[in-house]
Amino acid sequence: MRLLLVEDDTDLAGRLAPALTQLGYAVDHAANGIDAEHLGRVEPYDLIVLDLGLPGRPGLTVLQHWRADGIATPVVILTARDAWHERVEGFKAGADDYVGKPFHVEELAARIQAVLRRAHGESRARVDRAGLMLDEDRQEVSVDGGPAVALTATEFRLLRYFMLHPGQLLSKTRLTEAVYDQDFDRDSNLIEVYVRRLRERIGVDRIRTRRGQGYVFADDPAP
Repeated sequence: MRLLLVEDDTDLAGRLAPALTQLGYAVDHAANGIDAEHLGRVEPYDLIVLDLGLPGRPGLTVLQHWRADGIATPVVILTARDAWHERVEGFKAGADDYVGKPFHVEELAARIQAVLRRAHGESRARVDRAGLMLDEDRQEVSVDGGPAVALTATEFRLLRYFMLHPGQLLSKTRLTEAVYDQDFDRDSNLIEVYVRRLRERIGVDRIRTRRGQGYVFADDPAP
């Protein structure tokens, strides 16, 4: 899944971006409110982590503009731990959760996972679909109750996206945008390679090809 991290503190952003990448997210970074607002409009992010104290345009204003324009991407705001009024204003503007500074990366990661699960109608830390149990913390999948199998970072991101969008026709372009950050070569055919690898791990019937259109993750893996 793809996140936008909006944080002007270069040291903090430099720690958060690789940590979130390690946890299985493709992460883009914006250091000011103007760039953040633009990226939030044009890129298909699954979630945005938004600092409120930004140069160029305040984070609260950015959030208000997104929501006024119908952009419903989940947002977790970052704010000073004692700035209760910012938290209230953030929720009123349409934030889904907040994390007070200073914080541990583990807390932010847990809140991101919780918001994403709510957005997709999940209530557990494991995503359960079509006989698959995907453990987000361990980045492992078990098939039909069998032993857990470790996934590579890209395999995990791709499978999680499939499992959170069951029955939907997903083009290679959409999958590439969801799995890779904005600097990735969007013309790459690597999605085909990783789909083939996933099929070897979970069975060929769970990810079905719609020739010329993309792929569908099947809730019912029966042929």
